[in-house]
Amino acid sequence: MLEAIAEEIRSCTRCALAEGRTNAVPGAGATDADIVFIGEGPGVQEDRQGLPFVGPAGKVLDELLEQAGLSRAQVFITNIVKCRPPGNRDPLPEEIRACRDYLDGQIAAINPQVICPLGRPATQTLLDPKASMGKVHGRRFERDGILYVPIYHPAACLHNPNLRPALVEDFEKLKALLERHLQ
Repeated sequence: MLEAIAEEIRSCTRCALAEGRTNAVPGAGATDADIVFIGEGPGVQEDRQGLPFVGPAGKVLDELLEQAGLSRAQVFITNIVKCRPPGNRDPLPEEIRACRDYLDGQIAAINPQVICPLGRPATQTLLDPKASMGKVHGRRFERDGILYVPIYHPAACLHNPNLRPALVEDFEKLKALLERHLQ
């Protein structure tokens, strides 16, 4: 099921993002993951390689996963849009709508227990269009039997090193949550 969705994504032309992409980035990781991380969209390195979170933010994510006792092999990582927005801008509403069926299909196929939206665009898409990361990061929300734990995007601490402690704390909370709920 996930591979069929990935093939569809790779040939997608639903929005203008397809015109500027080198590679679509469907996502990667365990097809039966208990936890899914969802960012906003591919960056330059992701567009080149066709894989999620392989640039500088990906290195931060890998460190944080390790601190939480997780590896990429145990989780699934994807984005709300599957092609790189120009200049790494936030995805536009019509681009998010064009990809939403793909994201919903991936979530349904994986059936995770926990979803971690990474950053404001993913959190607003998946939880609340008015959500403020400063207020919701690290907190738990339940929707349709799935726990959602919004976390600052790993790139946030690259732009603002003062956010690194909050990001580390969010992953510590996530680790504790996983230890309690995924036994």
